[in-house]
Amino acid sequence: QVQLVESGGGLVQAGGSLRLSCVASRSIFRINAMGWYRQAPGKKRELVAAITSGGSTNYADSVKGRFTISRDNAKNTVYLQMNILKPEDTAVYYCNAGSVVAISPGAYWGQGTQVTVSS
Repeated sequence: QVQLVESGGGLVQAGGSLRLSCVASRSIFRINAMGWYRQAPGKKRELVAAITSGGSTNYADSVKGRFTISRDNAKNTVYLQMNILKPEDTAVYYCNAGSVVAISPGAYWGQGTQVTVSS
């Protein structure tokens, strides 16, 4: 079992930046994959970015070139740096962890953090 706690969400103007953090309750060294999903009102939850224990990354086409995912095993933390934010990035962002995150969600979820981008 692992608990995930997100932080860093908030309200930002279009073109701005935010950095989300996800802290795990135990070492993430042996967690194969971690990532971020998001869900906007009335829409399905979708993958934003994922990273494996080896450092391989996947991004949704809509965020490529703007978002960067990284992990710090020493701090049990995964980050999502979000730049050039757009109103369509508005959503609740969820941290996810498990065997495979990029193809389908892993077993563990955080509680979510709200990101709101104003135009």
